[in-house]
Amino acid sequence: MSNKVEELLNKAKIDELLHRKEMEEKNKNTIVIALAVIGAIAAVIAIAVAVYKYMTPDYLDDFDSDDMYDNFDDDFIEFTDNKPEAED
Repeated sequence: MSNKVEELLNKAKIDELLHRKEMEEKNKNTIVIALAVIGAIAAVIAIAVAVYKYMTPDYLDDFDSDDMYDNFDDDFIEFTDNKPEAED
């Protein structure tokens, strides 16, 4: 009779350990799935940014910074503090 009780207790302990292992594996699977989803979203965003940068024209190549101020030099009037001399 005591052998049956011991067997039942051992079986209960084994079942409890197996149940713990199953719960740990389930938690690990949940974490892995969550990380996989986050990684997939990050990959889609990275691809979208790369395509956007590739497709967007680069207007800075058309801009020449050396010629920017050359056209505007004559548009400004220079004022001086000198008073005109009176004519006699």
